[in-house]
Amino acid sequence: MHIFNNNQFTDDFDVLIANTDTLDFLKTVPDKKVNLIVTSPPYNIGKVYEKKVKFQDYLNWQFEVIKECHRILNDGGALCWEVGNYIEKGEVFPLDIYFYNMIKQLPDLKLRNRIIWYFESGLNATYRLSGRYETILWFTKGDNYTFNLDLIRVPQKYPDKKGYKGKHKGEVLSNPLGKNPSDVWKVLEDDWSKLMWDIPVVKAHHPEKTIHPAQFPIELVERLVLALTNENDIVLDPFMGVGTTLLAAILHNRRAVGIDKEKSYCDIAIDRINALINGTLKRRYLGTVKYEPKAVIK
Repeated sequence: MHIFNNNQFTDDFDVLIANTDTLDFLKTVPDKKVNLIVTSPPYNIGKVYEKKVKFQDYLNWQFEVIKECHRILNDGGALCWEVGNYIEKGEVFPLDIYFYNMIKQLPDLKLRNRIIWYFESGLNATYRLSGRYETILWFTKGDNYTFNLDLIRVPQKYPDKKGYKGKHKGEVLSNPLGKNPSDVWKVLEDDWSKLMWDIPVVKAHHPEKTIHPAQFPIELVERLVLALTNENDIVLDPFMGVGTTLLAAILHNRRAVGIDKEKSYCDIAIDRINALINGTLKRRYLGTVKYEPKAVIK
């Protein structure tokens, strides 16, 4: 495994980490070089890794990043932008609406799904309903794109269901490989270590928790990597944080590129990658058997 800490794109890498400005690095990447871009950008809400600016200035900056992402994305490649809400004086601005309008200004990008990532806990609101979901906008560059549905199927609810009339009467109708997981990815927190395909937020007791205040789980990105790329494809995260996207890519034999201006996050990302290689990384495994709580009898 060749891990390069390099602020310029090179062809000779397994993992490439750039501790620099996102736009500066993206401009070093050749046209149509990347197969999947997946990220959760800053939301302009004043986290420790961002300086809050005027909302329109934030959108203008993000559009410049997206234009570079479009340039480096291969024909048939996928762009996955995971966002929540921007809040200003108590008013909610749903970022996926703004990003959809920006992304659609670029040629050949077509929305395939607006994936809802639902979680049962988060910050509680006082003067509005508490937010419990974020969205992933999955765009493809053109119509001839990768979609490996069989790799992300989930268990059938009724695996032995049979047809009751017509030419398929008596035949098992369910796909033996499982069902399509749909565009709502539910998160339960009854037991974050034992749930199948339900993706908890990374908080205090999650095995993947680091110092990053807005870290998303490896499992969330694994679905995207498996479904939207093939082995040896290049996966890039322009706002990688502590390297979650890179870990998901490495786990499934993809090449990975991550960019972050915070050196402490880059150092953690490298440590996590080395831990993955050494077999010591703490993480929640994809496909863990679902926990079924027993009824309490009083």
